[in-house]
Amino acid sequence: MNQPIEFNTERLRVRQWHSSDRKPFAELNADPRVMEFFPSTLSPEASHAAVDRWQFQIAERGWGLWAVEIRKTREFIGFVGLQIPQAPLPFAPCVEVGWRLAHAYWGQGYATEAARAALRVGFEQLRLEEIVSLTAVINRRSRAVMERLGMREDNTTFLHPNVPEGSSLREHCLYRLTREEWRRHPSSQFE
Repeated sequence: MNQPIEFNTERLRVRQWHSSDRKPFAELNADPRVMEFFPSTLSPEASHAAVDRWQFQIAERGWGLWAVEIRKTREFIGFVGLQIPQAPLPFAPCVEVGWRLAHAYWGQGYATEAARAALRVGFEQLRLEEIVSLTAVINRRSRAVMERLGMREDNTTFLHPNVPEGSSLREHCLYRLTREEWRRHPSSQFE
């Protein structure tokens, strides 16, 4: 077991999951606006199972998909972090940066702020050579975050194996960032 990595940004606390996060996380996963680019919303049971899995992964290796709260108010707003995708993706093995925030917290720069700090952990503490991010091609909001992080779009798309055939969400795009590219990008200088 590793000591769980937790960290602060200017406005956010990125940390291990607490039992008090379960209810607001289940509500976030039941919101069709938040889950617009996923095959479906999640039941409370599926949401709790994700928290169990992520808590265990953070406890085991020190990192994963962390809970995010606003430092000033301690409000839970969603998650951000690094994970090893389980799906058989054409570019695996890899480590992915990802995020999901409650709708009330969109448009305030929280996803970019938290993901930037997760990249810092990945490149500086974990010494990863590359971190990727992926989303449905039609998800312009997440793609904009990836671009603000300095990630570059791969020139090919792929069909996500966990998205049903015929779904408009199946075609995914891939963004990549190497440690060297991250060091050169202006956003790596911010906390």
